[in-house]
Amino acid sequence: QVQLAESGGGLVQAGGSLRLSCAASGTIFINTMGWYRQAPGKQRDLVATIGSGGSTIYADSVKGRFTISRDNAKNTVDLQMNSLRPEDTAVYYCKANAIGNGYWGQGTQVTVSS
Repeated sequence: QVQLAESGGGLVQAGGSLRLSCAASGTIFINTMGWYRQAPGKQRDLVATIGSGGSTIYADSVKGRFTISRDNAKNTVDLQMNSLRPEDTAVYYCKANAIGNGYWGQGTQVTVSS
């Protein structure tokens, strides 16, 4: 089975930056990878995704501030978050799509103080 290990969350002041990393382990072929987030009392929403060929999709709320990247050889995906705002505060989840299934990490907390 595929397992996802997330790191890089923490506490940062508004305007600061954080970099999240996710490493996928397992023998199943992984296609699209991405980051989602869930704030207290809200649903889990897409932040950014990146395909195996490098195509990216961003939520409008993070476009121009966040950058997603991946290393296909290592099956890792990163999320560089700049100009952070208090409304970015959430648990961030890594997701990996394989043939016939999707896998989620356990989440990492990002807190942006005002």
